[in-house]
Amino acid sequence: MSHHHHHSSHAFRWTVLLNAGLSGLQIVVGSAFGSIALIGDALHNLGDVAGLLLGWGADHLSRRPATARFTYGFGRSTQLAAISNAVLILMASAVVCVEALQRFQRPEPLVAGPVAWAAAAGLVVNLLSARLFGHGHQHDLNRRAAVLHLLSDAAVSAAVLISALLAAATGWLWLDPLTGLGVGLSVAWLGVELLKDGLAESLDAIPQRIDPDAVRSGLLGLDGVDDVHHLHVWSMGTSRVALTVHLVRAPESADNDATLLMEANRAMATLGIDHCTFQLECRSCD
Repeated sequence: MSHHHHHSSHAFRWTVLLNAGLSGLQIVVGSAFGSIALIGDALHNLGDVAGLLLGWGADHLSRRPATARFTYGFGRSTQLAAISNAVLILMASAVVCVEALQRFQRPEPLVAGPVAWAAAAGLVVNLLSARLFGHGHQHDLNRRAAVLHLLSDAAVSAAVLISALLAAATGWLWLDPLTGLGVGLSVAWLGVELLKDGLAESLDAIPQRIDPDAVRSGLLGLDGVDDVHHLHVWSMGTSRVALTVHLVRAPESADNDATLLMEANRAMATLGIDHCTFQLECRSCD
């Protein structure tokens, strides 16, 4: 676990530094050479920097041990950070869409060379930053939010690069605001999806990575379990999942509690649930 946290902090640190520098470069180039699409990419990157700082802080806070009042610890701070990230994405999207629509009415000349180079730099930086988080991000909503930010920015940078090259070849000034509008809408879609996931988990919904049918069938498949009820699965943060359940046993299996609990914990661990509370009941027991 300490290795995971060290790797996560390292990824957040370098991603913030790289994207902050990239945002400054893109704002300067976009403003100087007339690309609203590149400015939109820069605004999205700035939103990423703020969101990544929130995620980094929440990742650090989630490591703090539980207290007498916060008995589950502070893991849910990462969920709040993911929701905040989604709001920042939507705000950046709104800014880009409004600016792109205004640029249709007053097109400006585009100097494609510097814009294309800045967009290419954005593509490389964002792909490199996403790679820093490794392959385990899908199990952590906070890290997944960061990776979604970065991959969407990489797609934006690729679109801006292609748009700049096409505009240089054809002289069509409307290509840049059209690309900016497309960027804004695609970013909004990502923000809505992330917001839905964050709100659902904050309301104790079963995390999407957990299959409730597999959980129930895994418990019913345990030797000596006749029935399962009062089954609840929820997220304790963005990477930990908890479960409570009543297991109804057959009378003849009432004397092997320790074995049953061990097998139940092992079965749930294979499904990604690491904090389980089992209440054993015996049907027709005296």
